Amino acid sequence: MSLLQLTKVETYYGGIQALKGINLTVNKGEIVTLIGSNGAGKSTTLKSISGLASVRAGSILYNELDITSMPAHQTSFLGIAHVPEGRKIFPKLSVKENLLMGAFSVKSKAVIQERLERVFQYFPILKDRQKQQGGTMSGGEQQMLAIGRALMLKPDLLMLDEPSMGLAPIIVEQIFDIIKELNEEGITILLVEQNAYQALNIAHRGYVIQNGDIKLQGLGYDLIKNDEVREAYLA
Repeated sequence: MSLLQLTKVETYYGGIQALKGINLTVNKGEIVTLIGSNGAGKSTTLKSISGLASVRAGSILYNELDITSMPAHQTSFLGIAHVPEGRKIFPKLSVKENLLMGAFSVKSKAVIQERLERVFQYFPILKDRQKQQGGTMSGGEQQMLAIGRALMLKPDLLMLDEPSMGLAPIIVEQIFDIIKELNEEGITILLVEQNAYQALNIAHRGYVIQNGDIKLQGLGYDLIKNDEVREAYLA
């Protein structure tokens, strides 16, 4: 069953066209990855979905609801959580305060506490560092914090933009293990990732985007074996 459907989506930054009519589908319960070179349109795709970039043409359906022109604060209420490239945590706020920002729409203290405990199960280090300023944590810890903040929304769709960027290999493994675990627990995931092998290895399906257009798509393991993909992204 389709959870997210992009049809002929065109997005511009001023006069520059970043997305050139892309078509993309994410089915409920999937991990779908979007790979491509820098500037190909990967981050713009996520921003178009979450309402951070203005779509000029085409349509975006989420649970059959048209969200094409919906602003970001409204898409979050629908259960779409976006972890942007560069983490974008609040560096002056404590770990706990950062996490609570992800539950801004929740009124029940009991529900908030329940979600905090769930995040701490995934990321025990965040429980140990609750009072520490977010900006003083390592890159890997900040990435965990950014994902944890998104989970406080209790999303149906989790969009991750370059979660492995700048992290040590052992931390990258931990992050991808958690992504798989989240998916196994029922969260649908749309993943943008420069580490194409890692991303395709855990993805049910993948798309290759070049110059704002989808050039290839297929099952994750099929794209790993594709000669064009291997030469461009896995060499």
